[in-house]
Amino acid sequence: MISMDRSSIGGTISTSGRIKIILLIFAFLIIAGILWYTYDIVERLHAREQQVAGMYAKSLEYIANAKVGEGDYSFVFGEVVNAIDFPMIETDPSGMEIKNTRNVPIDSSMEEANRTEYLHGLIADMDMIHRPIIVSYQDSIILSFVHYGESPLITQLRRLPFVELTVVAVFILIGYISFSYIKRSEQSNIWVGMARETAHQLGTPISSLLGWMELLREQSSADRKATETLHEIENDLLRLQKIAERFSKIGSKPDVRNEDVADVIFHVIQYFQRRIPHTGKKVSLSLTSDIHPTVRMNRELFEWVIENLTKNALDAIETEAGSITYAVIDRDSHVDIDVTDTGKGIDPKHRKDVFRPGFSTKKRGWGLGLSLAKRIIESYHRGRLYVKESRPGMGTTFRIRLRK
Repeated sequence: MISMDRSSIGGTISTSGRIKIILLIFAFLIIAGILWYTYDIVERLHAREQQVAGMYAKSLEYIANAKVGEGDYSFVFGEVVNAIDFPMIETDPSGMEIKNTRNVPIDSSMEEANRTEYLHGLIADMDMIHRPIIVSYQDSIILSFVHYGESPLITQLRRLPFVELTVVAVFILIGYISFSYIKRSEQSNIWVGMARETAHQLGTPISSLLGWMELLREQSSADRKATETLHEIENDLLRLQKIAERFSKIGSKPDVRNEDVADVIFHVIQYFQRRIPHTGKKVSLSLTSDIHPTVRMNRELFEWVIENLTKNALDAIETEAGSITYAVIDRDSHVDIDVTDTGKGIDPKHRKDVFRPGFSTKKRGWGLGLSLAKRIIESYHRGRLYVKESRPGMGTTFRIRLRK
C-alpha cells in the first residue's frame, strides 16, 4: 500500500509537470498569434501609406506635365493631400533645398540654419525606412524627391508587440509567484497538519506505555535480566516520545539555542551504533573532525535531520559492509557539515528530484525524509541542504550549511 501511495504521489507530480508544459505551449501560441496579427496589420498599413505617397508623387508629376489651365487639381489637393497623415518632406533634385513639408513638427522659434539641419536629419531617418520617390518631368528630368516616414499609428503598432510581451510577461510572473506561494502554503499546511496529528496520535499510547513500564518495573525488580530488558524498552519509549515532540514542533517557531554541532552529531552516531547490528549490516559511523564550533539551532530538529541523512545513507549501502562519515568544517561566517556514505550514489538525472516530496527510488517509503530534512534546515535554521557530490557506485555526500 505504501508503494502504491508513493507512486500515486509521483504520478500527481508528473501530471502537474505536464500541465505546466501544456500551459506554456498554449501561452506561446497565443503570443505568437498576437505578434503575427499585429505584424500583418502594420504591413498592410505600411503598404497603404506607400500607395498614398506614390499617389502624391504621381499627382505632382501630373501637375508638372499638364499644360497651363488644363485639368482639375481639386482632387489632388482635396483628396490625396488630405489623406496624408504621415510625415513627408519634398526636396529639390540635389536634396539640399527643402521645397515642401507636411506633418512635420517644427518649432517656430527655431533659427533657419537649425531648422534646415533638423529637417535633413529627419530626411536621413525617413530614407532608412522608405526609399524616396522621384518626381520627374516627362520621365527624363528629375523635379524633386519625396521623402516620407511612418504615421504615428504605425509607430504605435510597431511598439504594441513589445508592450503586449511586457504585459504578458508581468502577468505570467505574477501568476507564477502567486501559484508558487499558494502551492507552498498548501504543502506547508499539509506538513503541519500531518505532523501535529501524528504527535497527537502518538501522545496517548506513549503516556500509557510509560505508565505500564513503571508497573512492570515494580513487579520485576528482583529479576535482573527483566530489569535490563525493561530499561531498553523504556529507552525506545522515550525515543518515541522525542519523535512525537519533534512532530509537534513542526509549524511553530522553534526554540533555538547555541549548540555544539559535533556533540549533536556524536549523540546521533551513538544511537545508530547500538541499532545497526540488528539490521544485519556492518556499517561503521565515524566523526572525522575534532573541532567543536557552536551554532544556533533547535537540537531536537537538527538531530532529526542528521538521523534522516543517516537513514538515507544506510539504505543507499546495499552491500553488507560500508561506512558513513561525518565531517564538521568551521568557516569564517558559517559551518559546513558533510555526511558521506559509500552507497550506490545518485543517478545524475535524479539529483534535482531527491528533495522533492514523494520522490523515492526505494520500493517502500513515502519519499519524505530528505524533503523534511531540507525544510527543517532551510525554513527553521535559515541554512542550506544540498547534494555536494555523488557518483553512481561510489557514494554520496550531503552538505548542510549553517550560519554562525
